Amino acid sequence: MQNQASCPLGSTSALEPLSPAKVLALVPQRPPFRFIDEIVELDPARIVGRYRFRQDEYFYAGHFPGEPITPGVILIEAMGQTALVAFGIYLAHGLGRGDLDRVRTIFTEAKVEFLDRVLPGETVTITARKIYFRKLKLKVEVEMTRGDGTPVCAGELAGIGVEKK
Repeated sequence: MQNQASCPLGSTSALEPLSPAKVLALVPQRPPFRFIDEIVELDPARIVGRYRFRQDEYFYAGHFPGEPITPGVILIEAMGQTALVAFGIYLAHGLGRGDLDRVRTIFTEAKVEFLDRVLPGETVTITARKIYFRKLKLKVEVEMTRGDGTPVCAGELAGIGVEKK
């Protein structure tokens, strides 16, 4: 049995897939810079997550006063936290990585087209499909939609897992 201090997954076997709740618990980002509330679907080919942009998010005060909209960089970050960080944790665990607490995902590429805006109070769904995952480098096709299915943005993101120093 593995010691929990050496493996954040406790005695979970590398052959046993992580549940969405366990993956979510392993995502290192925390408020006020966490933009993933739940993972609703997860398998080796894709992930689906959701986030509700709360009325009191810190960035709305300045973007734009009296007429707030969610900044595009925050939308990309939300997509990255679901599509690269959470999905990467799930896929790395499938490779038998027991040291997920020592690895952080960093962006290496973002190619995103914005189609609409996201307002305070809206919930978005982020769907990512794996293009490839090798040597802790993950590239995905990603889409963000509103609750009614209206597309907000879409594109490709890539990131790589690196050892924490």
